[in-house]
Amino acid sequence: MTPEILIAAPIYPATLAALGRLYRAHLLWQAPDRAALLAELRDKARAIVTSGGAGADAALVNAMPKVEIIACFGVGYDAIDLAAAKARNIAVTNTPDVLTDDVADLALALILDSQRRISRGDRYVRAGAWTKGGLELGVALKGRRLGIVGLGRIGLATAKRAAACGMAIAYHGPRRKADAPYPYFANLVELAKDSDVLALTLPGGAGTRHLVDAEVLAALGPQGTLVNVARGSIVDEAALVGALQSGALGAAALDVFEDEPRVPAALVAMENVVLQPHVGSATHQTRAAMGQLVLDNLAAHFAGRPLPTRVL
Repeated sequence: MTPEILIAAPIYPATLAALGRLYRAHLLWQAPDRAALLAELRDKARAIVTSGGAGADAALVNAMPKVEIIACFGVGYDAIDLAAAKARNIAVTNTPDVLTDDVADLALALILDSQRRISRGDRYVRAGAWTKGGLELGVALKGRRLGIVGLGRIGLATAKRAAACGMAIAYHGPRRKADAPYPYFANLVELAKDSDVLALTLPGGAGTRHLVDAEVLAALGPQGTLVNVARGSIVDEAALVGALQSGALGAAALDVFEDEPRVPAALVAMENVVLQPHVGSATHQTRAAMGQLVLDNLAAHFAGRPLPTRVL
């Protein structure tokens, strides 16, 4: 009998189509009555497919007592209630590795944009301002100090790209990496003091919530730039707005926010802030590869095989 699955959030269309062919798939976000759909699937759905942003909270997990696996379309699974899943012995999978290069590419793009004023220059030309004078000078990447918070797969890939541009790399994390060729700072504030650009490439979740606070931003300083391609929850957004408005922080380049897709109006209004709509992995190639991992994990589960990318 074809397994029934609940898809909790929109994901890559080709993956949705494949899930629809392989399983009896139900789309939660399209349901006219969400509660009625959950009630209908209560004793039927054996899997939940979700995105990294939407996740699966305890209420959703507990509403589906027959669910055996939660397959996350994304590397970050902090929005999934792991305690609720563990209590029910539900497997959880994600999609690591396949999005590393794309997210690192975007991190470098945000570094370049924030230092060389690329999107700002685009707006300047389109507004006709060039006829009245040149854009203010940017800053060369060569010789700039990049502090990376979280030297995992994405952090390391970002470091390699930035080093190719002549940046000096250092990093912070819970522990020193024995094979990392870069200086390590056990204290985040000290890394921020030592950095011209601070890039966040670490996991989200309760353990890193507001890790970057007013003290870290002040240490980065009025000539410093914060780049975030990780999770919005890592940054105290109110403190970030305050630091940018007061001049305590020089600039920011952000792909993620605390309350996506709602972005504070103060950030939107600032010329020294580069904004992106959480597109770190947003290429056809990477989204297709992420989708394939979701499909592979579900297929392995229903066939009784080991899960390719299990996190719980």
